[in-house]
Amino acid sequence: MTAKSRTVLRNDFNKETFIFTDTDDPKVARFDVVLGKGGSGGGNALAHVHPRAEERFVVASGRVKVVIEGVEKLVGAGEDAVVPKGKPHYFVNAWDGDTAFTVEFRPAQQHLLFFANFARLTTEHPEWFSVKGDPRFLLIAASLNTFKDHTYLARPPVFIQKLLFAFLVPFARMAGYETEVKPLHPEKISGR
Repeated sequence: MTAKSRTVLRNDFNKETFIFTDTDDPKVARFDVVLGKGGSGGGNALAHVHPRAEERFVVASGRVKVVIEGVEKLVGAGEDAVVPKGKPHYFVNAWDGDTAFTVEFRPAQQHLLFFANFARLTTEHPEWFSVKGDPRFLLIAASLNTFKDHTYLARPPVFIQKLLFAFLVPFARMAGYETEVKPLHPEKISGR
């Protein structure tokens, strides 16, 4: 039996701990999250969309509030919530302690690398985030342009963000913003 690889990254701004474990299913990006009390007050509390992937939250303990298109849903232990692709949403801990849940993206795209990138940046470059944990706008531009079609802000429309972020990337690089974790080339993902 082979031991599975496990990586734990902490985002202190959002009180989030990401636990990435090897998975046998290349069609699903799956990782565990532990939100501390008041967790996800930063970047993940910004309304955002995943234009090409469905996101599912499966709660193991505690309670998470998932807001989809402005509608709040409290999800407790043993329950789940599904965010259809392209729907604006955000989530926060709705429990007076830690909340543990699993996040799944279908299709997987490269969401594991995207989230690993942001978690690493909060530790390695905390100055790139506001006191609340919101990423600086040029960091958003650099990251969302690097991981195209994974995540965008809920507004303005995605096509405008794509144009704006592509335009801003040279300025972001000049200011020193760059992703720590790079996406894999498509041929490496599909095994070609």
